[in-house]
Amino acid sequence: MRSLVFLLLVAVASAKVYQRCEWARVLKANGMDGYHGISLANWVCLSKWESDYNTGAINNYNSDGSFDYGIFQINSRYWCNNGQTPTSNGCNIRCSELLTDDVSVAINCAKRVVRDPNGIGAWVAWRRHCEGRDLSSFVAGCGV
Repeated sequence: MRSLVFLLLVAVASAKVYQRCEWARVLKANGMDGYHGISLANWVCLSKWESDYNTGAINNYNSDGSFDYGIFQINSRYWCNNGQTPTSNGCNIRCSELLTDDVSVAINCAKRVVRDPNGIGAWVAWRRHCEGRDLSSFVAGCGV
């Protein structure tokens, strides 16, 4: 447990909070615009509502005892291993890898999540705040 806390503290220490357009450009550069049919605006909206663009965000309020990690709030029950809770570890990563300013691991895992049958609907915040809405404001003025 002590080593997990240390890993999380180190990871959070190197976390980054993006600005909206900065994050939109990073997503676009990493092939997220149109990935699996999902627009860039949807990814930016999802990230806004899940973490407020914060790579160090952690949520431990899930009723099943699982945690959500990073800018996309990737869940430990299904997608990453936090060493604490049962997991399927579908992305084959440690959850602490989702908490740094190197977002490549988080982006690759998000790509894996949307290839699952639930697609982008796997994220509750996307369903509540982004689905079926005009999301153009999430990329407006970003040059993407």
